[in-house]
Amino acid sequence: MAAARSGDESAFAALVERHRGELRAHCYRMLGSFDESEDLVQETFLRAWRSLRGFEGRSTFRAWLYRIATNACLDAIDGRVRRVLPHHVAAPSDPSAALPPRTDIAWLQPFPDRLWEPAAPSEAQPDTVVVARETIELAFLAAIQHLPPRQRAVLILRDVLGWPAKQTAALLEGSVASVNSALQRARETLREHLPERRLDWAPSAEPTEQERAVLRRYMDAVERADLAAVAALLAEDVRATMPPYPMWFQGRDTVVATLAVSWDPGSPGYVGRFKMVPTRANRQPAVAAYVQGLDEPAYRAFAIAVLRIEDSRIMEVTAFHDPGLFPAFALPTALPSTHR
Repeated sequence: MAAARSGDESAFAALVERHRGELRAHCYRMLGSFDESEDLVQETFLRAWRSLRGFEGRSTFRAWLYRIATNACLDAIDGRVRRVLPHHVAAPSDPSAALPPRTDIAWLQPFPDRLWEPAAPSEAQPDTVVVARETIELAFLAAIQHLPPRQRAVLILRDVLGWPAKQTAALLEGSVASVNSALQRARETLREHLPERRLDWAPSAEPTEQERAVLRRYMDAVERADLAAVAALLAEDVRATMPPYPMWFQGRDTVVATLAVSWDPGSPGYVGRFKMVPTRANRQPAVAAYVQGLDEPAYRAFAIAVLRIEDSRIMEVTAFHDPGLFPAFALPTALPSTHR
C-alpha cells in the first residue's frame, strides 16, 4: 500500500487485480451488461488510483473498491433504461414472425463463468463472506433490472454479497433505516418478477450431472436437426428467445414449428447446419452454437445459448445472437467444416 501511494503502478496493480473478478461480477449484476462491466472495472481502478492517497484505512481496501465500483455503476445507470430480454418488451410471437434485430433496445447479456467465481474467504481478504444466495443466473439478473438503481445496489450488497446494513449504509452514504427500507421495497419488487418457484433463488453452483446430460442430448439433437428429439427435451411451456431479435416463442409446439422452418434446407428461412460446443455461462447449462449455411466453407459463430433446466426438461432457452461475445468465452469465431 505504501508503495502504491508513492506512485508505484505495479504495486497498485498487485493490490487491485486480486479483486478484478468479483468487481466485474458486481458491475455485471448492477448493469446487466458484460461489456459494460469490463469498462466499469477499469473505471473503478482509474478512480481508485486517482484517489488512493485519500484512502485512510477506516474500511478494508476491498470495501473501499466496492464503494468506488458501486458509485461508478450508479453514475453509469443514471437516466438509462433497464436491460431486457425479448419477453419483457412484446407478446409471444407467431412461428411465421420474422423481424429484424433491434439495436435500439438495451438487451441483457450473458456472463462467462470462466471470469467469475463466488467470493471465498482468505487470510488476504478476511472480510470476504461466502453467501449461499450469491447468484448470477439470468432470471435473477432480469428481475433486478426492474429495481431503481439505489435499491438494486442495496439488494446486491445485502442479499447477494451478505454485507451488514451498517456497512451498506456507509458505502452508500445513507442511514441504516434508509437501507433497510430500500431492501424491503427491493425484495417486494423482486418477488413480482422472479419465475415461479424461484422466490428464494438457488445458490450458484455448477450444473448438475442430470442437467449436463440434458445439455448433451440437446446438443446432439440440434446437430442432427432432429426435431422429435428436441421436442422430447422441451417442457410443454418452454420459452425461447434470441436477442437482439425481438420475437420470442412460448410453448413446445410453437418452438418446434419455428425450428422446422429454420432447419429446412428448402425453406427461405433456412439458417444452416449447426455444431454445438459446451460452455459455461451464468452458472447455468450453456452451449456455443456455430452455423454453416449453404455453400459456406466453415461454421461461423452464431449464438451463446443459456438453458434453464428443471426436472430434466428444458424450461427456457436464451440464445444471445452476438458473435462478438465468443472471445469472452475463450471460443473461436469459426470452426472448420470437419470439426467434431
